[in-house]
Amino acid sequence: MTPDITLYDLAGADESLRFSPHCWKTHMALAHKGLSAKTVPWRFTEKEAIDFSGQKLVPVLVHGEHVVSDSWRIACYLEDTFPERRSLFNGAGGRAVSLFANAWADTTLVPVLARLLLPAIHGLIHEKDKDYFRASREKRFGRLEDLPAGYDEQIGALRAALLPLRHTLARQPFLSGEQHGYADYAVFGMFMWARCTSTLELLEADDPVYAWREQLLDAFDGLARRAPAVAG
Repeated sequence: MTPDITLYDLAGADESLRFSPHCWKTHMALAHKGLSAKTVPWRFTEKEAIDFSGQKLVPVLVHGEHVVSDSWRIACYLEDTFPERRSLFNGAGGRAVSLFANAWADTTLVPVLARLLLPAIHGLIHEKDKDYFRASREKRFGRLEDLPAGYDEQIGALRAALLPLRHTLARQPFLSGEQHGYADYAVFGMFMWARCTSTLELLEADDPVYAWREQLLDAFDGLARRAPAVAG
């Protein structure tokens, strides 16, 4: 029997556009475990809709009486609650390495990608979210209109930041080894953030990261590749 799971998931003005990197980590983790979830579209200013979770951000996963927020905590919950299903981590060592991959993606890739993606995202979100989004992001990154002037430099910075990932994938197909696991999804979520919201070419076709991304787009019967994205 399939468990009854609900996932609160960030959406754009078009509710089919689901672009949060952290929610994408959870989508991939659920698919890895062979689990499906009812998704509830959520927008930045709908804080009251997830008050029950005790915080203000998505993803939020509801499974029976259990409410879990934060993509990393959700991954650990899925692993520990459904141990009979395919492992996300393949042991304590894999969980520890996945935690590092998650932290590296959040602290290294998010700031670089944000400077590339925020102007496009502002155009894709619901009208009621625009003022909040602009005010909160401009405190950290400056005026949205000024960011495109630095795109070439930022794409170069992104490709430089990917060097550890590139070196690893030149030696093995996935961060998790021969098969993809949560360490991969923690980083791949960042690329789905970009794919869903922007037409910028972030990777060269001969980059090992490009081949890795293509494999994950095709994983789980093309779950990520089929996801709505902005038209190129």
